[in-house]
Amino acid sequence: MSNLKSSLYQLCLTFIENRIENIEYSLQQARQASNDDTKSSAGDKYETTREMMQQEMDRNNKLLYEAGQQKIALQQIEHVEAAKVVKNGSLVLTSEGNFYISMSAGELKFDGKTFFAVSQASPIGKLFIGKKAKEVLNFNGKQYLIEEIY
Repeated sequence: MSNLKSSLYQLCLTFIENRIENIEYSLQQARQASNDDTKSSAGDKYETTREMMQQEMDRNNKLLYEAGQQKIALQQIEHVEAAKVVKNGSLVLTSEGNFYISMSAGELKFDGKTFFAVSQASPIGKLFIGKKAKEVLNFNGKQYLIEEIY
């Protein structure tokens, strides 16, 4: 199972690295658009465009910071050992699906199986934390029997 957790970790890492790369590209594009806009345009139009570009850069800087924080948090669970209770970094196999408590990366496919990467802060992640194998929890009208924890 550690090989499976390692593979899921790598999929999450790739997800967040791609996200960071896309945000950095958007930032670069906004900077370039802002720099390309010259004062030769009408004054108000120039100032409006410049302000819109600045807002876009501010938004992307915030997203970049958040993605960086997610990557740091993910790196902290790379070698989490299996435990009797669900914690951040656990792989939880249930009657209703398989969950990797790591970060919100959505559906991951590995070896023909589907896993859901969820944050411990997400609604379902919060329900899983501290639970043991054979416990049942209810979420969105479904019952989840925890079969195994790795």
